[in-house]
Amino acid sequence: MSVDVIMPQMGESIAEGTITKWLKQVGDEIKRDEPLFEISTDKVNAEIPAPASGILTEIKVQEGETVPINTVVAVIDGGQPKAAPAPQKRPEAAPQEVVSAPPPPPQAPAEPAKRARAEAPPRAPEAASARAEEVAPAIKEEVPSKEEIRRKRSSPLVRRIASEHGIDISQIEGTGLSGRVTKNDILSYIENRAAIEEAARAAAAAPAARPSAPPVAPPPTPTPYPPYLPGERIEIEPMSPIRKRTSEHMILSRRTSAHVTTVFEIDMTEVVKLRERYKEDFLKRNGTKLTYMPFIIDAAVKALKAFPIVNSSVDGDNIVYKKDINIGIAVALDWGLIVPVIRNADEKSLLGLARATNDLAERARSKRLKPEEVQGGTFTITNPGVFGSLFGTPIINQPQVAILGVGTIAKRPVVINDAIAIRSMAYFVLSFDHRVIDGAVADQFMAHIKRTLEEARFAGLE
Repeated sequence: MSVDVIMPQMGESIAEGTITKWLKQVGDEIKRDEPLFEISTDKVNAEIPAPASGILTEIKVQEGETVPINTVVAVIDGGQPKAAPAPQKRPEAAPQEVVSAPPPPPQAPAEPAKRARAEAPPRAPEAASARAEEVAPAIKEEVPSKEEIRRKRSSPLVRRIASEHGIDISQIEGTGLSGRVTKNDILSYIENRAAIEEAARAAAAAPAARPSAPPVAPPPTPTPYPPYLPGERIEIEPMSPIRKRTSEHMILSRRTSAHVTTVFEIDMTEVVKLRERYKEDFLKRNGTKLTYMPFIIDAAVKALKAFPIVNSSVDGDNIVYKKDINIGIAVALDWGLIVPVIRNADEKSLLGLARATNDLAERARSKRLKPEEVQGGTFTITNPGVFGSLFGTPIINQPQVAILGVGTIAKRPVVINDAIAIRSMAYFVLSFDHRVIDGAVADQFMAHIKRTLEEARFAGLE
């Protein structure tokens, strides 16, 4: 019995997927739940298991191709004998048609038929009208509403952007699959609309031109600089879905939020001492490594409780305060950046945070994350310090309103009580949305994190 392998739906808002690698070839024997191929979507990369055991008999979608969800991408022969075909009776039907076919009508009666057709028109309008009245209601019922069109032609993210900017999606020509309106489509529409409105405001504000003055010509459209010149030695590689998603998300965030950055220098000496003292015993007792990240998450969670505005988001003219504290941890991979989420981080101990951090990072690297594990974050932490960076200015992960960046921990001479001491120091950076978070609040939030880490009173290490 043949089994169709389909492109799975990896999330509610995901409409398509790209096959990045086939792990089996035609003719290979496959066991149920054995990894069959790898896919990439705009949210996550994942290995897809085989739905049944058998022989891979056909690959319908090649590596690099993008197809809608539920598309058949391969066929597996389960090795079961196929059911015997139903007896066919079609051959008997042909003679019956030949025997029972009436002889062609004589040509003579054609004239009465013409007269009959000629007499028919007077009744045709009434019949046509009646048929139109009967069909019209059915047609009206089949016409989809604007809301139905809007939902079918866009993802939840696109609909949210449209709602924030008061845009009717049905008026936008989509370039995505089956005419879907993509993020690029709506962002371009917003940008073009903003340019038109700005030009209109400038024209209205300008003094009236003298009658003799010639009309002002519109400014010439700048010619985009070519990405490369003819004859250059180059190699062109298409963006992966994750890279395209990251690119779109970063541009959207810069356009959406009023980014402001504040930097704090934090003395991590006591945290470093705690980790050195307990890390070996922690690993033996709990089977998981003790890194600096659980301490940082714990400090951030306490600060988020003290300043709930940092755990919010913006919805039009409203501020949405999130009751759950879901911490996203940025993980850098060879094929892009992904942010798995620790849900209800405020309910976890230091051990729970350590386990969750290590588990999500490991499954992110092995492409075993589920779509729901990279969604729903309320605050994000990124750690460029692992690569030696002193600090960076991270971009806010929409629809959140702040992101914490952690620089490398390094020993530096520090003046304490008029004496020079060698301490383990690190720069912590908060990028925040100035639309809803004032500078004073952001600095108080960071001061709370600084105090928690420098005092280093963490439970759950014994």
